[in-house]
Formats: sequence, C-alpha cells, structure tokens
Amino acid sequence: QVQLVESGGGLVQAGGSLRLSCAASGTIFRLSIMGWYRRAPGKQRELVATITRGGITNYGDSVKGRFTVSKDNAMNAVYLQMNSLKPEDTAVYYCNADGPSVAPYWGQGTQVTVSS
Repeated sequence: QVQLVESGGGLVQAGGSLRLSCAASGTIFRLSIMGWYRRAPGKQRELVATITRGGITNYGDSVKGRFTVSKDNAMNAVYLQMNSLKPEDTAVYYCNADGPSVAPYWGQGTQVTVSS
C-alpha cells in the first residue's frame, strides 16, 4: 500500500504562483510514475503532469510552459510548481502514483483557486 498526502493548495491571484507537494509513504519501491491530475467543477478529471522514476515528464496541453513537475530521487515526494496561474486552473488537484502490478493510488486532493 502507498499513502499520498498533498499540501500547498490555496487562493492566489491570476498571474501568481503556487507549489504543490505530495509526500508518499509505504511500498514506494513499487512505483514507477507519479504525478498530478485535477478536476474542475462540472468537468472531467484531466492530466496535469506526470514524472517517471527515470525523470521523464509529460504535461497536459493546457499547462505546458507554465507548470513544472519534479520529484526527489527516492520517489517519495513529487512536486508541482505552478506559474502564471489562470482562473481556469481553479480545481481540486490530486496526487497520483502508479506502477506495474499495482492499482493506482490517489491523494485526498488539495484545492487551488485562482482569482481574476
């Protein structure tokens, strides 16, 4: 089992920045990829960014060039640096962790609100 705990959400004005953190504990050696997804009110969950154990990143089209995902070497934490935030970035952000032969794990979510 893996436990994920997010932190760092909050309220920020458009154009501002926030940094999200996700701490992982448990059988993290089974994980091969971690990342972030978000769900805005009335919308489906969408990919924000992922990073593999080897450091390969992938971003959703709407955040490319503004958000940066990173992790620590042991893959027990993943981060999301969000710059140039827009009101449409308002959502609940969820940390995700996955690997071969394991079910995906999800954090409880952290609210990000961007005011115009």
